[in-house]
Amino acid sequence: MTSSGFNPKSKRPLLALIGELPGQISALVKAELDAFKAEFAAKAKNVGVGAALFVVAGAFLFFALGVFVALAVVALALVLPLWLATLIVAVALVLVAVILVLIGVNRVKAATKPDPEGVHASIRDDVDAFKGVGEYDHK
Repeated sequence: MTSSGFNPKSKRPLLALIGELPGQISALVKAELDAFKAEFAAKAKNVGVGAALFVVAGAFLFFALGVFVALAVVALALVLPLWLATLIVAVALVLVAVILVLIGVNRVKAATKPDPEGVHASIRDDVDAFKGVGEYDHK
């Protein structure tokens, strides 16, 4: 005789099983939410540590840049007077900054320039078509 694991004495009525279903579903959802919270907390901790390391690395790079600027001044001071070497390095840094600002201004202007055929116009056409005003082209 084979044992199938079915025990007629432990059989419960269908209504009792259905009555337990909401509690079972609630427990399952709660367990899933707890697992999600634990996973999210671990990932958030890793992201926080990674972001902090990026900030520290940025600070080190900032100070390294200062050292390189000082190195440029010292290297030029070997062949020129110290005041002239400092002036040349400072003017070069200001020129680089001005060029970067001009490039940035052009990029911002290009990004904020109105586009008559862009998304804004498309949305306006859709709203007009919804209102029944104007012409609507079926593309």
